[in-house]
Order: sequence, then C-alpha cells, then structure tokens
Amino acid sequence: MSAFVESGVPVIVQGMTGRQGMTHTARMLAAGTNIVGGVNPRKAGTVVPFLTGPRNDSEATREIPVYANCGEARAATGAQASVVFVPPRFAKDAVVEAIEAGIGLIVVITEGIPVADTAYFVELALRKGVRVIGPNCPGLVTFSDDMQQPGVNLGIIPDGIVNYGPLALVSKSGTLTYQLMGELADIGFTTCIGAGGDPIVGTTLQEALQIFEKDEDTKAVVMIGEIGGNAEQDAAAWAAEHMSKPVVAYIAGFTAPEGKQMGHAGAIVSGGKGTAQDKRDALEAAGIRVGETPGQTAGIMREMLTVKR
Repeated sequence: MSAFVESGVPVIVQGMTGRQGMTHTARMLAAGTNIVGGVNPRKAGTVVPFLTGPRNDSEATREIPVYANCGEARAATGAQASVVFVPPRFAKDAVVEAIEAGIGLIVVITEGIPVADTAYFVELALRKGVRVIGPNCPGLVTFSDDMQQPGVNLGIIPDGIVNYGPLALVSKSGTLTYQLMGELADIGFTTCIGAGGDPIVGTTLQEALQIFEKDEDTKAVVMIGEIGGNAEQDAAAWAAEHMSKPVVAYIAGFTAPEGKQMGHAGAIVSGGKGTAQDKRDALEAAGIRVGETPGQTAGIMREMLTVKR
C-alpha cells in the first residue's frame, strides 16, 4: 500500500477514447496500471484494443471496455480510481459523476476548468470522503520494490525515469516534477504527486505532507512550489509543528513580474502577495531548506540524507 493508492487497484479512464486519453491510457497500461474500463456515453458498449507488448507484436493487446457512465463502470469492474481526461466544459459533470458513483480516488488532469466548477466538485468530494488530485496536474505515480506488485501510474507522469526509493515528491508544477525526479533518480521514490497549479485543488501541499508523514516507506520529501496563493506558507506552518521527516523545497518564479500570470492559473502575484520570496521566507522559518535551482535542491536533499544516516 502506497501513500495514496494500493498496487493493482482497478482504474477507469474518463475520456479514454479521446486523443489524450488514448495516448496516456496506453502509457498507464504499459506501466502496469490495472485499467479496467473507459467512460464515454457515445461509445458505450464498444471495446478499445491497446498494445501491451512490442509494437511489432499485434497479438499482444488488451481490450478495454467502454461504459456509458461511472456508475455502470464501477458496477461492472469494481473500479476504485478514475483518471479524468475530459475537456474543461464537461469536466465538472465528469468529476461529480465519479464522486456520486463511489469512486474513492479521482485524478483530474484537465487544464482550464473554471474555478467555480472546481470549487463545486472539491467541496462535494470533501463531503463524500473522496480524494481528488488536481485539476491541471500531471497526476500521481507510485513505485514498488516488489516485482510482483508493480506501481501505479495515474496520469501523465513519465514513470520510466526513476525506480523505487525512500523519497516522496509533491509539486505544483508538472515539468519541474519530472526534472526533480530525474535529478534524484538514483535515490528513488515511493510516490510522486502533481498537486496542480490552479487556485483551488483537491489535494494541497499541506495535505500531501500530512500523508507522507504517516507513510512508513517515505523517509524524506521534496516539495516544489511556485508563485501565487499561500499553499506553501500553509504547508510550512503545518510542517513546523508536525513534520518529523526532512523536507527540501524549490520555489519557481523569483523573477516573475507582479500581476502577470505565469503558466498556471494560480501562478500570479497579486497585491504584493504570493511572491517566491514570501514563500521561501515561510519555509526557511519552518526549518525547510529551499534550493535556488532544481539541481541545488537535489543536492540539498542528498546532503540531508547523508547526515540522517
């Protein structure tokens, strides 16, 4: 059992038959994720073949059935998690459908969802006891040291660049997630989660730290933040009181001009608040060292692990 999801958990993909859904469903299957169905009311009753072996072996395929809705998919497959690749204007209804169907973990990859829509389904998920990751995120990937129990890849994070190890990572940035994973690939990870860069997300940096603190296999955490909002300050305040494991952070956006959105919808400094320096000050006051570059951040983590031993 990883910090967020159990190996072998049955997974459905909402929007599986779209271009992005098809591409990343193939990747997730190749990583060992147990995808048991897709959801698309217009293609319900069909099956989609995915290659599971070498590309020149056309017989090595797995046929994934498509269901009309999440309730039907869960009844037929026992699905416990969903990955959402549905376009922004339909994403709210898709996530609500998954919540009402009793799916316990929902990873929302979609970018550009209206904030009011996200606020609605995040609040509903909280009331129903459902874990939402995202939106506007690369997803979640876990690793295992047991060859009989492969990890789980839910989303678009490239799993082939690292293996199992003692670190965990939580990030507001997709590409920086991949970079820090690569920088620390020789050490390895238990779990890497993209929290998402929107103003409202289902799982915050602080909540991720709380989960990693309880996870016995995780020995240290890398946290990647960026300008905008106060998620990093909230995480720092909690960590100062409760975190026993080493945390190293990197904050993107020290040169960002005020009032200009930088990449993510939530990455904007407004009214002089949410600057990278504000976040760095809060983290360092909580005893969390902050690297000036991804490479330096990885170096600090290596140093801390050496001292800890």
